[in-house]
Amino acid sequence: MLLESKENMADELRGKRITVAGAARSGLAAARLLCEFDVTVFVSDSGVLPEVSRAWLDAQRFSFEEGGHSGRATEADFIITSPGIPPDSPVLRSAFEKQIPVYSELEFASWFCDAPMVAITGSNGKTTTTSLVGDMLSASGRTTHVAGNIGRPFSEIVLTVEPKDAVVLEVSSFQLEYISKFHPRISVLLNITPDHMDRYDHDLDRYAENKYRITVNQTESDVMVYNMDDTWISHRVATDKQPGRPQALGFTLTDNNKAAGFVSGDRLILNTHEKGEILMSRDELPVRGRHNVYNSLAASIAARMMEVGSETVRNSLSSFEGVEHRLEFVREVDGVRYINDSKATNVNALWYALESFNDPIILIAGGRDKGNDYSSIVSLVKERVRLLISIGESAATVDQALGPYVEKRTMAESMEDAVRYASNLARPGETVLLSPACSSFDMFANFEARGDTFKRLISNL
Repeated sequence: MLLESKENMADELRGKRITVAGAARSGLAAARLLCEFDVTVFVSDSGVLPEVSRAWLDAQRFSFEEGGHSGRATEADFIITSPGIPPDSPVLRSAFEKQIPVYSELEFASWFCDAPMVAITGSNGKTTTTSLVGDMLSASGRTTHVAGNIGRPFSEIVLTVEPKDAVVLEVSSFQLEYISKFHPRISVLLNITPDHMDRYDHDLDRYAENKYRITVNQTESDVMVYNMDDTWISHRVATDKQPGRPQALGFTLTDNNKAAGFVSGDRLILNTHEKGEILMSRDELPVRGRHNVYNSLAASIAARMMEVGSETVRNSLSSFEGVEHRLEFVREVDGVRYINDSKATNVNALWYALESFNDPIILIAGGRDKGNDYSSIVSLVKERVRLLISIGESAATVDQALGPYVEKRTMAESMEDAVRYASNLARPGETVLLSPACSSFDMFANFEARGDTFKRLISNL
């Protein structure tokens, strides 16, 4: 299916039978977008739908099913799938066998977008970098839409986008599994570390190649911003010799004037327009940690390639205070600092969090394990964590993997218990850090709910 612009969407879609697989946030957003067209929509979800979703589907006179995917789901011209449905699910396997096209909600929404897109992916730092780029573009005076994995589904906002606007998208590997024509003007690859290994059969290359698909439709008139310090990404870029590939602009924390963004001494340098310009010193960045230097460089390069001026970039970096649930300062109580890093859903995110603090840490970690290997953080845990509090389904696993390397360890039945243990045992000058390295779905609806619970409990201390 070739869908080239907003103008031909109605003709291309007219009379089509379309299944939306998954009726969570992105699935319902896709269904709402389909309301604009003369199509037959069927919504299929494996779980029990909330009453509000059921009522809305009834109001639209959409046929739907819940509690499982029946054969009706594959009686379609194509399927729009939600990120949470794995490729080996029966509904998608059946679609593949019947050669029914499957598209992600990201792909589907992109058919309606005539504005340039900046798409950002990576194992860690996506939300921070997406927020930064969005802030820089908005500050330049351009109408900017931020969507994707960051909160609002692309389908929810795409019909409000004008060609002169800019769209900034946080993109996950799940969304990139089912793209066909998705074509960002600028792609950003932040890093590749093991994540969602349960979905990818513990094959890092499979996971990483899905991330790299963000560039698959880019041409020589586009830009790929990439982390030169990431071994997998830098090797993949170096071996990507096909004709017509995007301009590759690298960023690094080393002093490398061949990079588009680098660090010299304590200064962040941009080299995007064949001249080195000093952005600021590392100490001027309000967000802490080495990972935020990477995020800042990546965002700055992307913004400059979208014709945002250096002064605007600099001002955005100087005023940026981070994103909620990512190394978020909650409060200080009796000399103890409490930090909410609920968005840290993999081991590498926990590594970055530990690396960001020099004072002794009381670490609350655990949740639903995604095939984690904790060996890479043992040395940091040994050096910086005094007390480990393990929670969730993986509490025993986390305790076994990291407990031997700390002064004191315990397991908690709930977040309430974890916060109580932490507050009772913390000493002045220490940091209580919620950085789970796991998903939240064993105890909470999402990482936001987990972080909000932590913050509420801390506010009541």
